[in-house]
Amino acid sequence: MSDHALPPPATLAEQVRQRLPHFGDVNWVQETGSTNADLLERTRLQVGGGGLRPWLRGAHLQNTGRGRAGRNWQNRPGQALMFSCAFDTTLAAAELPALSPLAGLAAAEALRGLAGPDADVLRVKWPNDVMWGEGKLSGVLVETTRNPEDRAAGHVVVIGMGTNLTDAEMLSRELDRPIADWAGTGASVPIADVVAAVARAWQEAVMQLQAQGFEAFIERYSRVDALAGRTVRVLDRGEVLQTGTAAGTDRHGRLLVRTNTGVMPVSVGEISVRTA
Repeated sequence: MSDHALPPPATLAEQVRQRLPHFGDVNWVQETGSTNADLLERTRLQVGGGGLRPWLRGAHLQNTGRGRAGRNWQNRPGQALMFSCAFDTTLAAAELPALSPLAGLAAAEALRGLAGPDADVLRVKWPNDVMWGEGKLSGVLVETTRNPEDRAAGHVVVIGMGTNLTDAEMLSRELDRPIADWAGTGASVPIADVVAAVARAWQEAVMQLQAQGFEAFIERYSRVDALAGRTVRVLDRGEVLQTGTAAGTDRHGRLLVRTNTGVMPVSVGEISVRTA
């Protein structure tokens, strides 16, 4: 088995569990609709046992997965590494949008620590597409729900990620845009190490966001920012809202775009950012 192949679900679950002993539940299945949806449903119903959050759920195949803006996302078994984590947060509703760029930043930092000698080309395209050079390596989806056990205590955040393990060339042709895969990074670590590193990074980042706000991450984000200094177009459902130069993030995690009329903050939403 290569370092980029997926072990059987039960084996991978056990390997990840050993690396994340502080997680209340870790499970991995052969197939599901969406790991994010599974954790959100479990949170709302408070079913399934397995202890207190954090929870982690992975799947070899997702058949109703979603990307940002509600786009359908599917894979073939073994082609992608897909998992989600659920965390309790005390963040106020106004602070929740910062979780999206935060999740991309934390994932990128974790993957950089495992990738090969060219790891510095691993960056984040705001808000949270993980890029290897100009190719998309991972997509991240952040969803939240009120904590059903204690609504005054805040929210449960579910962060999911799909990382291409192989097939970059085929996907690039099919999608007519650059796609990257983990096999192309030169990494040589067990898949369970990848899962555990990202899960830990997400947990630590969420805790730091609660304590210090996104202001504590602005400089860190700048180190992995794929858009900084580049001309970008901000689109919402195909309509160009802004054109300007990407200028980092603000203390709310918003993208800053320098235009002819000043610096404009762009909020997380159904907005895509494309380099011009």
